[in-house]
Amino acid sequence: MSLPNPDFVRQAAAAVRARAPAIPSVGVVLGSGLGAFAEDLESSVQIPYAEIPYLPSPKVAGHAGTLHLGRIGQVSVACLQGRVHAYEGHPLEDVVFGVSLLAELGCKSVLLSNAAGGIADGMQAGDLMLITDHLNLSGSTPLLGPARDGIPRFLDMTAAYSPALQRSARRAANGLQVSLHEGVYAGLLGPSYETPAEIRMLRTLGASAVGMSTVLEVLALRALGVEVGAISCITNLAAGLAGHVLTHEDVKETAARVETTFRALFRRWILEAFAA
Repeated sequence: MSLPNPDFVRQAAAAVRARAPAIPSVGVVLGSGLGAFAEDLESSVQIPYAEIPYLPSPKVAGHAGTLHLGRIGQVSVACLQGRVHAYEGHPLEDVVFGVSLLAELGCKSVLLSNAAGGIADGMQAGDLMLITDHLNLSGSTPLLGPARDGIPRFLDMTAAYSPALQRSARRAANGLQVSLHEGVYAGLLGPSYETPAEIRMLRTLGASAVGMSTVLEVLALRALGVEVGAISCITNLAAGLAGHVLTHEDVKETAARVETTFRALFRRWILEAFAA
């Protein structure tokens, strides 16, 4: 099966618990250029991915590769500062190992973030978008393979993105007076950016933004019974809409520009959703 070996996940979790025994209730995954939020955790313990058995380390710029465990207010949080991608050549079990580890550590909910290209009308670089649904156009799924005890064989994805977490994200944005778009995220394999024709196709299919991550993680988390929320940082307009050549440097620069707003929104989202 393309989900990670559960023995490997348990070993990774045991190594983490030996250094940070508190059980996190919420997981966070930080995408390209968005890792600074991890610095907002209070009383945090930081563990490089390289020191956690079986957890692959990212090589893409903007993904630090450090697990942070701490608190936002009174909410216990485990934060993956960066992720690995299928386009780096990782097998699917490695792509979803990090979120599987969050589930094993005790996270009942995981908030995901990513950098994405904007497709929907009215979007600009620097906008934030609440993901309400997705199109898995990566060509695969981590649910491939023999059936496994405790994992649904035919997973219902009707509410892949928790309606309750969507409501708390809206409350957080309203409280901060942050404009928050909403829409469908199309997850492609990458690493090339899409052609203008592909963007026209995605628009026709109903996509509001496009990226190269997240959808496989969501499938794994839902299979493991974890509720999911996700926000995209629109770091560029998609091919044929931007009027210039797309580069990863643009992605990082835009993410840095909206860093303060992004950090404030994720903090408020966690407090709105999980603070007693």
